Amino acid sequence: MPPNSLGRGAAPSGPLPLKPEDVAFIAIHCSASPPSQDIGVAEIDRMHRLRGFLSCGYHYVIRRDGTVEDGRALNQRGAHVEGFNHCSIGICLVGGVSQADVRKPEANFTADQMAALKSLLIDLWADFPSAHAQGHRDFPNVAKACPSFDVAAWLRTGELR
Repeated sequence: MPPNSLGRGAAPSGPLPLKPEDVAFIAIHCSASPPSQDIGVAEIDRMHRLRGFLSCGYHYVIRRDGTVEDGRALNQRGAHVEGFNHCSIGICLVGGVSQADVRKPEANFTADQMAALKSLLIDLWADFPSAHAQGHRDFPNVAKACPSFDVAAWLRTGELR
């Protein structure tokens, strides 16, 4: 199990539905940071506050070493997919862009991160069995490469593409 306790988190911004069947999505994101930059909830919280958010917009952040950090509490509305925050849980993998060119998406996540993501998804599906996991880029009207890999293919094969 990831090194966290599900549900501790940051500032309130509106509750998620209390019924598990109302959580329709688990959105997988990347921090769009190069692989040499190991940031976590504290740094993302600062960046998000500068953008006008109440706190870190993700419910979980998975650091480069696979450590899962709690962001917003699960009963707090996230700020990670416009139009879907009311019915989704947000997970952010640290990394996702090239070291040489931060404008270039790159699936540079560590094996520890991917193992932690898998374990976290299993834990979340135990509580939210109808939630569909997908990448940020797979939501309507999103013009980003985030999380820099095909989540559906990874769920099927276990390989980053």
